[in-house]
Amino acid sequence: MEKQKLVIIGNGMAPGRMLEHLFDISPDAYDVTIFNAEPRVNYDRIMLSPVLSGEKSFEEIIIHGDGWYIKHNIMLYKGHKIIEIDRENKTVTSDQCTTAPYDKLVIATGSNPFIIPVPGHKLPGVLSYRDLDDVTAMMLAAQARDKAVVIGGGLLGLEAAAGLQNRGMDVTVVHLMPTLMERQLDPSAGYLLQKELESRGIAVKTSSNTKCILGDKKVQGLELENGEVIDCSLVVMAVGIRPNGFLGTEAGLEVNRGIVVDKQMRTSDPDILSLGECAEIDGQVYGLVAPLYEMARIAAHTLSGDDSQSFQHQDTATKLKVTGIDLFSVGDFAEGEDRDEIVLRDANAGIYKRVILQDNKIVGTVLYGETSDGAWFNDLKKKGTDVSEMRDTLIFGQAYQGGAAMDPMAAVAALPDDAEICGCNGICKSK
Repeated sequence: MEKQKLVIIGNGMAPGRMLEHLFDISPDAYDVTIFNAEPRVNYDRIMLSPVLSGEKSFEEIIIHGDGWYIKHNIMLYKGHKIIEIDRENKTVTSDQCTTAPYDKLVIATGSNPFIIPVPGHKLPGVLSYRDLDDVTAMMLAAQARDKAVVIGGGLLGLEAAAGLQNRGMDVTVVHLMPTLMERQLDPSAGYLLQKELESRGIAVKTSSNTKCILGDKKVQGLELENGEVIDCSLVVMAVGIRPNGFLGTEAGLEVNRGIVVDKQMRTSDPDILSLGECAEIDGQVYGLVAPLYEMARIAAHTLSGDDSQSFQHQDTATKLKVTGIDLFSVGDFAEGEDRDEIVLRDANAGIYKRVILQDNKIVGTVLYGETSDGAWFNDLKKKGTDVSEMRDTLIFGQAYQGGAAMDPMAAVAALPDDAEICGCNGICKSK
């Protein structure tokens, strides 16, 4: 049987995982061609923060090296950005004038960083934080050991701030909202996080809006709406991402926030699939790895001719990749008349735990300072477990169920095999 031609636009973590599944399910179904706008192989974007901080090298975060592509007879075009999809003739063309035919096409173009269009945003020294090129530029800027401002107090912004400080820069975080990581943390946990960062020498300015970036030929400072000026030679914007659905729009596919797909990851053209940060499913777009890896699994089954698998939304736990800061958050922690909460605070130890209940089931958990029970709380939430009988000891974690403390390793061993241990990679205990 002659192989079909599979062309993939994008070489990030999601399409890489999709190919791993596809080669397991249908190893001889396709001849694969990949066009990657970046001039390199597939790497773990989650680990960009440790690269920035100096804890890892780029070589240590490569997922698929050149040998993997050779082993699987994949044609990888590095540094080729696709500029046209011809659906009638079923071809794609890159900016290097390379054209490739396809039977099936997968669009995995990721997302673009949002750049606040304030005066001065195009000055040299203004960077985003999305890929290895951004990290390389930040590491070069940090060699001056000058002052940096990071706009955005979310996950990426705080990881960038910690990394730049590790590189010797004097860092200030400017955040629009009253507390850090407000999408993942409640105000109490956000306050503890801010105090910890400040104790490390990172200045934090919340409820602060950027008015303009100062400088003639390069960045020299940043002015806030209240008139305060912060001297700096580097500004990193980490204020959000937007799905990169440009190619889908140009090709006439259905696009809203992202390229619209069904639960089998098919676009409005049945021969074109989309996955990753550029895809929109059931009105939602995703930026965390676990749901993107689930998309990858579903897409692999679809390409193999199996339509029995369908994408299901699940909440993904959040963790901050800053050495020495333990933080875990999952679910919905908003207050409500039909909700109860159990809170544990230990100011001296820097520990804060909050579990939100609805109908005696966990709907949200925030842990700061001590997060070893995160997987257990998440498992209870995912399974909709009634916690009535353990309510009095619930906040103390799995080790205290049954009235006596359990050895921490025994507590992990007691988790069911399908309990999610690593939310980033969707890894269960049994794996």
